[in-house]
Amino acid sequence: MSSAYIVSDIAVTNPAQYEDYKKWSTEAMKVHGAEVCVRGGKVEVLEGDWAPTRVVILKFPSVEAAKKFSESPEYGKARTARQGAAIMRMIVVEGV
Repeated sequence: MSSAYIVSDIAVTNPAQYEDYKKWSTEAMKVHGAEVCVRGGKVEVLEGDWAPTRVVILKFPSVEAAKKFSESPEYGKARTARQGAAIMRMIVVEGV
């Protein structure tokens, strides 16, 4: 079984409200055993025109586990808190 990663590119539009999202998403990560690989931090473009401002990478034991997290009631609470606070782009990618 190979691991899987959720990779998110987030443009925060309301930093104060986004704090609620961070609180609830952190709780969802704990419940679903996500390993936080990257959460924020400085971004430097090395090639191309992609210039995200906030990147989050979470590791899961499988694609199924990552999807279970994303579709969970716990993360749903975070998603609701994020409405109007950020523009989210999120993918799941199978690891090696």
